[in-house]
Amino acid sequence: MTDPGAATAAPEVAADGSLTARAVRYGGLAGAVLLAVAGYLGGALPDAPLGATPVSIWRSPGGPATLTCWLVGTALLVGAWWSLREGAPSTRWAYVTAGLWALPLLLAPPSGSRDVYSYACQGWTYAHGVDPYSVGVAAAGCPWLDTVAPIWRDTPAPYGPVFVLLAALAVELGGGLTGTVVWLRVIAVAGLLLAALCLPGLARAAGVPARRAAWLALAGPLVGVHLVAGAHNDAVMLGLLLGGLLVVLRRPGRPAALLFAGALLGLAVTVKASAVVVLPFAALAAMHGRYTVRVLLRDGGWLAGGLLAALLVTSALSGLGFGWVGGLTHSGDSEQWTSPPTAVGLVVDYAGALIGRAPQAVPVVRAFALLVLAGVLVVLWWRAWRALRALNDVRQRVTRIEAMRPRVALRGAALALVATVVLSPVFHPWYATWPLALLALTAIRATWFALPAALAAFLTLPDGTNLARFTKAPGAVAMTVLLLAVLLHWYRASRTSASKLRDHDAGG
Repeated sequence: MTDPGAATAAPEVAADGSLTARAVRYGGLAGAVLLAVAGYLGGALPDAPLGATPVSIWRSPGGPATLTCWLVGTALLVGAWWSLREGAPSTRWAYVTAGLWALPLLLAPPSGSRDVYSYACQGWTYAHGVDPYSVGVAAAGCPWLDTVAPIWRDTPAPYGPVFVLLAALAVELGGGLTGTVVWLRVIAVAGLLLAALCLPGLARAAGVPARRAAWLALAGPLVGVHLVAGAHNDAVMLGLLLGGLLVVLRRPGRPAALLFAGALLGLAVTVKASAVVVLPFAALAAMHGRYTVRVLLRDGGWLAGGLLAALLVTSALSGLGFGWVGGLTHSGDSEQWTSPPTAVGLVVDYAGALIGRAPQAVPVVRAFALLVLAGVLVVLWWRAWRALRALNDVRQRVTRIEAMRPRVALRGAALALVATVVLSPVFHPWYATWPLALLALTAIRATWFALPAALAAFLTLPDGTNLARFTKAPGAVAMTVLLLAVLLHWYRASRTSASKLRDHDAGG
């Protein structure tokens, strides 16, 4: 995995009113409109047939029109976003364009996934006095059970108490399934708006152009399709996460501010537990003055206090305790090659089947990958800590530390999220929005992370059908070969770097 390093200002691409800018804006808008049309023709509607295949969709009434609108619309939206990956003409232009593209999808039916119906049933379960961490929505008697994907009907909720409370609020306000879905989308958009408000401040702290950060983080096709149309709770997590990081970077060393920032980060964790990997790097950003263990314990302690308070208060007020932690174990029930560890396990199983064996390697490889993830997170944090500690001895220390602190901390957090997505037992396209938001603030070049995000936009059909299900064997082999190629490239680059360092030392 390449370390993106600190970002530098991208050159201006075009004036706001130039032909290029207009072509990008309205080309992407045309793509968003086509995706909205595809949603109405064959999106994840409540009465849409479950278990569909691309072939059955094509043969259904309106199927060819649905798939054509989806493919052309996705291509247009991806192409428009990709063309300005080094920076939009201006920050205002980026925000206006991202909002313009989101509007058709905001008005479209759910698309790309049926998870919003799982949210609705989990909210209904809690609103009717049943613990969603103890039983699945089928056992709870949710009246909208037929809309939920079969794989999630009997599993406890894997989300924290804050999101369960929000889902229950949507049920109470909505009054029915349609109203609940509308309110869940409102909640998701509120999370995105919070993220959008935080991005300029974070970009200034990290020393990158806000026009580039906003474009990469907000205008991508995964945001419109999965966070807006799909109403995924990742939007709420990102809003709270970026809000907490912004407070930390603006008020390091201030107890009251750090308590508040810790509470925001804690709320992000109680929406989706993936946010927890950012916390150690937030503690580095919270430090003010010299980078010593004493200062880390002092300022990081205030941050941890706010975090723990948020966890305890929300768990107590909801009456759900920490039962949601157990629900996390079911998030890997789906086995798809889009997760590199799962792909490797599947390839081992396929190879075993050729010689008459059944190694059942997927759980083993997944467990090993989680151990590797733990090690990677420790290494990333230690490298960030050493980089900041080295600044203690630099002349004009205070100025240099204040300039470098946000970059080092945000870069570490971004890479931690990358590692989490790559090494997790399961991957869904909207997971890519987690690291995307922070990489937009830290990476020098966007291609290495924008390309996977662009490709992920083609993984799910409007009705939520995951194309990975129908390419399991070839996809697993391709992912395993890609993983080996990346590891080989990293090894060779490390050897070359070490060799140059030895030659430099010998020459000195």
